[in-house]
Amino acid sequence: MPLFAQQPPPAGPPGAQPPGTEDGGNSTTLERVAQKTEPPRLFQVLMLNDDFTPMEFVVMVLQEYFRHDLDTATQIMLKIHHEGRGVCGVFTKDVAATKVEMVSAAARRAGHPLQCIMEAA
Repeated sequence: MPLFAQQPPPAGPPGAQPPGTEDGGNSTTLERVAQKTEPPRLFQVLMLNDDFTPMEFVVMVLQEYFRHDLDTATQIMLKIHHEGRGVCGVFTKDVAATKVEMVSAAARRAGHPLQCIMEAA
C-alpha cells in the first residue's frame, strides 16, 4: 500500500474551487494549541543567627549582595538577631542558590560562621 495516496480531484467544473478556499483546496489548517506555562517557583534566602558574626558584617552583606539600603538592612539584621533567622530576599531557584553561595563564600573569607540557606517561598 502506498504511503501517499493521491486524492481524487474535487467534484465540479474544471477550475472550480470548493467554497471558502482560494488556493484550490491545497491548504492545510493547523490548530493552535494553547500552551500553559507556570511562573518559576520562588525561594527565600535566609540568614541564620549565630553568636560570633558581627552585626556590621551582616548589614554589609545585606547591602552588598541583596541591594538593601542601610535602614532596611539594619531592620533585617535585627530580625535575624532577635528571631534567629530573617529573609534577605525572594528569588528564582538559580538566583537564590547563587546568592546563598556568594554570602557563604564572603563569610568564609572574612572568617565568620554566618550561615545562609534557601527554602521554598
